[in-house]
Amino acid sequence: MTAIHVLLPGDIVQSDALPTSRNSSKPLTLGPGLQHELPDTITAVLGGELCVDERKNAIWVEHNGGKYNPTVGDLIIATVHHSSADFYHCAITPYTTFALLPQLAFEGATRKTRPVLTSGNLVYARVSLANKFMEPELECVQPSTGKADGLGPLKGGMLFDISLGMARRLMSPKLKEQARLIVLEELAERVPYEIAVGRNGKLWVNSGSVRSTLAVGKAVKETDEKGLGIEEQRNLVKNLLKTM
Repeated sequence: MTAIHVLLPGDIVQSDALPTSRNSSKPLTLGPGLQHELPDTITAVLGGELCVDERKNAIWVEHNGGKYNPTVGDLIIATVHHSSADFYHCAITPYTTFALLPQLAFEGATRKTRPVLTSGNLVYARVSLANKFMEPELECVQPSTGKADGLGPLKGGMLFDISLGMARRLMSPKLKEQARLIVLEELAERVPYEIAVGRNGKLWVNSGSVRSTLAVGKAVKETDEKGLGIEEQRNLVKNLLKTM
């Protein structure tokens, strides 16, 4: 079993906690919660669990608190607030400036075929521009192909607030091994559903009924808020399914 490294602000990351796949062609990437101090010291600036992605040669501190700051490439769930001549103005976090989503930034969109979005509509988008001096910009296409690949308006379903840490965990390529999450896998055996996860702490769930949609959202939120382990997640799903 992989050792769990828990850091407090000011702790130094020891060499045995770093990715083992380091090489000169892929420099080590420091994510949220860590800072580099010359010459070769890595220090935690947030408290939480140290997470490692061997494939990307990256490390970061898993921390549920804090405010979401847009980063280029992030997948987020945005809520349309209003539109102007060329843009949809979208909320991605409360009490922050709106993000700009060009009305033609959708697969195959033209002036005649672009999606018509109104206040309250949800979109799954990628951050294409993030600069502290400018409004964030979004897109709903892959820049290299022009294809949506799952991005675009989210129709139906329900939106749930989750912690930033849970959002990152849900986006892990190996939910059980890296993120220690089985709640979605357990639910999928009995409940058909689809989800979209936003780095901005949003979870969209769509299922065959309001009851099952609520069950999926409740299971993820309870796992997040109570910090449930593998067996606790399994028991939670069993109990939820009994009520459906």
